[in-house]
Amino acid sequence: MKQAQGKDVTKYRWADIPEEELNPLLTRKLITGDRVMLSELVLKKGCVVPAHHHENEQVSYVIRGTLKFEVNGREIILRAGDVLHIPSNVVHSATALEDTLDIDIFSPPRQDWLDGTDQYLRGK
Repeated sequence: MKQAQGKDVTKYRWADIPEEELNPLLTRKLITGDRVMLSELVLKKGCVVPAHHHENEQVSYVIRGTLKFEVNGREIILRAGDVLHIPSNVVHSATALEDTLDIDIFSPPRQDWLDGTDQYLRGK
């Protein structure tokens, strides 16, 4: 087996990653690699992520709470332990039906999240 030269692993702790407040009902933390992004989202009850789409594939995993997604004209309810795969460019929105902790994985990483041009989350 050929080993990658000059590469090493990185260990993270969510508690050590700075939290970004996007609006009064939504905060996030990010871990980014070359081809994947992991985000920890805390959505307070009533938080709405407006309809949007992106080139990135998304996997959403609800750790605690309940999210209502709207995708292709249908509602999909995710509770603790549920996972939703959203293919590239599928329009979707989400509403927190209760205080929710969610892990989202994106491939490739979301450039708009990295450079702060994600106005749809910031209420702008």
